[in-house]
Amino acid sequence: MAAQEKIPMLIEGQQMLMDELARLQAERPKIIDAIEEARAHGDLSENAEYHAAKERQGQVEAMIGDIEGKLSRALVIDPKTLSGDKVIFGATVHMLDEDDKPVKYQIVGQTEANAKGGRISYNSPLGRALIGRKVDDEIEVSVPSGDRYYLISKIEFI
Repeated sequence: MAAQEKIPMLIEGQQMLMDELARLQAERPKIIDAIEEARAHGDLSENAEYHAAKERQGQVEAMIGDIEGKLSRALVIDPKTLSGDKVIFGATVHMLDEDDKPVKYQIVGQTEANAKGGRISYNSPLGRALIGRKVDDEIEVSVPSGDRYYLISKIEFI
């Protein structure tokens, strides 16, 4: 059997997954209560509440399994323990775009990516283009809105 691939994430990403797992696990008893209440109404073949509760139960169990799988394969990385002159997972990259406007992104895992919040996945087009690059490197990235150009001005591990 092949070894399962580790999923890199920051401590915050791991905590987000653990919080979501706890929320979903707390929902389980409520779903069971809803199923029992719907069963008490009689004929299950035409019982919309019963079918909705069973469907929600399936969704919650699938999400719990997915999160537990991610957590079991998590490779938690603390950027403060990293250093170097190349962009790697966890690095915060300061860049100038083609209009010399400053842009800053931290390279994170898929579960914690939020471009508007300044966090991009290492698997995103920009994330892949940045990995391994150094200060003063120019980056060209093809995105849905067209090609974008950046100049790396600073790399931090914060």
